Amino acid sequence: MTHNVGMRATAKALHAKALSSMRTAMAAFNSPHDDGRPTVVLLHLQHAFEMLIKAALVQGSVKVFDKKSGRSIGFEAAVNQSCQLAGVKVTQDEAGTLRAIDALRDDEQHWFNDVSEGLLYLHARAAVTLFDELLLRAFNQRLADYLPNRVLPVSTEAPQDILTLVDSEYANIAGLLHPGRRARGEARAKIRTLLALEAHVAEDTKVSDADVNRVEQGIKSGKTRQQVFPKLSPLAADISGEGLTVKVRIVKQPDALPVRLVRNDEDGEVIDAAAVREVDLQKKFHWSPFELADRLSITRPRATALREHLGIDQDASCLHVFVFGSQNHPRYSDNALTRMREALATQDMDAIWKSHGQGRRSKPRPPCAQPDCAAGMGQKAS
Repeated sequence: MTHNVGMRATAKALHAKALSSMRTAMAAFNSPHDDGRPTVVLLHLQHAFEMLIKAALVQGSVKVFDKKSGRSIGFEAAVNQSCQLAGVKVTQDEAGTLRAIDALRDDEQHWFNDVSEGLLYLHARAAVTLFDELLLRAFNQRLADYLPNRVLPVSTEAPQDILTLVDSEYANIAGLLHPGRRARGEARAKIRTLLALEAHVAEDTKVSDADVNRVEQGIKSGKTRQQVFPKLSPLAADISGEGLTVKVRIVKQPDALPVRLVRNDEDGEVIDAAAVREVDLQKKFHWSPFELADRLSITRPRATALREHLGIDQDASCLHVFVFGSQNHPRYSDNALTRMREALATQDMDAIWKSHGQGRRSKPRPPCAQPDCAAGMGQKAS
C-alpha cells in the first residue's frame, strides 16, 4: 500500500473520496445486477475524476474556489485547470475522455439515456487507465496500490474500437426508428448517448432535445452516420495489453480529415449538418485580452505581440468579437490560451517582442473576419 505522506490535508480528503468512488464504480460495473448499473458506474466515475483532479490542483496550490460564488469550481473548470497543472498536464485526448464521461453521466443523472454494454465497457476501461495515469503523475501512486488482490478485471471481453461500437449503435437506432417498430423512446435514449460522445472532440457538449430531434430526422431521412455525426469520425480506441493489464485510451486519429460544419447555403441547397449542436459563444470565448496576459504572466503589450506573431486574431477558433451597441468586445477561447502558452514554452519571447513589439508591428487586420461578428451578445452559432 502506498501511503499519501506529505499530502496536504484537503488534498488527502479529496484523494480518499476519489479512490472510494473509483472502487464503487468498478464494483458496480462487475455487479451481477443490471438494475441501475450504468447509472451507478457513470455517476461514480465522474465523481472519482472530479475529486482526483481537485486533489491534484490543491496539492499544486491552485485555487479551486470561485471568488464570486464562494463555492468550489465545477468539473469542466477543474479539467481546464488540470490541462495547465505542472506535473499533471492533462492532454486534449484525456480531457475529451473526461468530458465524455461527464456528458454521459449528465443525462443519466438529470434525464436518461441508453448506453450499450460495449460503449459502457470501453469508457469504464478508459477511465480506469486514465485514473491510474493521473494518480501516478499527481501523487506517484498506482491504482493497484489501493485495490485488494481479489479484484477481477473490469471485463473478460476484449474492448472493441469506438467507431465500430458507434456504427453498430447507429444501425440499431435506425432499426428502432423504422415505421411500425414503436420504439422511438428507446431510439432517442440511444441518440442521447451518441451525442454525449461528441464531448471527446468538442468542448461544452450539452445534449439538448433540439440536438436529438435533428439527429432523429437525419436518421429517418436515410443519412449515414458520417453525415449525422461528423464529429465522431476522428475517434479511435488505442488498446494495449490484455487481461489484467489491458489499457484503453480514446484518442483522435492524427491523420483524420478536419470536419467542416456548415449550414444551408444562400441558394437554399441543403448541406448536411444534422447533429451540429449550437454552442454558446460567450461560454466558448470567455477570455478578454487583459485576462489572457494576466493568465500567462506576461505584460499586456507582450501578449499583443505574441497574439500577432501566432496569428491568433485571424483565427476564428481563437477569437470572436461581440458587438453590443457601438462597442466591440473581443474575447478569446481556451484554444488561444493554449497556443500562446505553448509558444511561450518553446519560442523566444524576446525575439517575438523585437519583431512584433510596440512601434514595430504593422497595422493589424480587423480582429475578426467571421461573417457573424456583427451579432449581438449572447448569440448562438453552430
